Amino acid sequence: MNKVMVVFDSHKNEITCKIVYYGPGRGGKTTNLEHIFRTFKKQVSGDMAAINTKGDRTLFFDFLPMELGKIKGCTIRVQLFTVPGQVQYNSTRKLVLRGADGIVFVADSMEVRREKNFESLNNLSDNLKEYSVSIFKFPIVLQYNKRDLDDQGIPLMPVKLMEQDLNRKLKVPSLTASAISGDNVRNTLQTSLGMTLKNIKRKLNWGA
Repeated sequence: MNKVMVVFDSHKNEITCKIVYYGPGRGGKTTNLEHIFRTFKKQVSGDMAAINTKGDRTLFFDFLPMELGKIKGCTIRVQLFTVPGQVQYNSTRKLVLRGADGIVFVADSMEVRREKNFESLNNLSDNLKEYSVSIFKFPIVLQYNKRDLDDQGIPLMPVKLMEQDLNRKLKVPSLTASAISGDNVRNTLQTSLGMTLKNIKRKLNWGA
């Protein structure tokens, strides 16, 4: 993964890249993709696929190819995946992460999930290292999810604290969101796509 992992189909003149939604269990990764699937229905090719693993309701990944127009005459198609949240399924996480071109890290804003966010981000860093990739040199977007729960009286971490926890060293784009309502889900995806495609063009010497 230290090189561009996009797949080029010369017959279709199509480039396929992969974005993975990573984060702690029950943080909202699946809800993000479900909203994207509904919102971009006309741009989605095929159905949403799922792999269910017993014991974790988030233990499946979704496959959503989406067309983004053309770059250098090539149609861009995107595959979106989620990873399982529970630590005991780390082998599945690594398998899904393999070949990723961009990552959306979905952090849980609930105070009680603070440690889980730490654990998941450290796990992401470790798994990237196994593919000879530094987390500091990879297209990553942070999404601080579940901000809507504040209206329900559920204690949430201040965004400033989440920035200190997760983004003090990374210094990557971050967005607050509510996957359940769809607030900023589209913007998170668009930010990730922009970073990912810019990185792909740079690595392929196609200009910024």
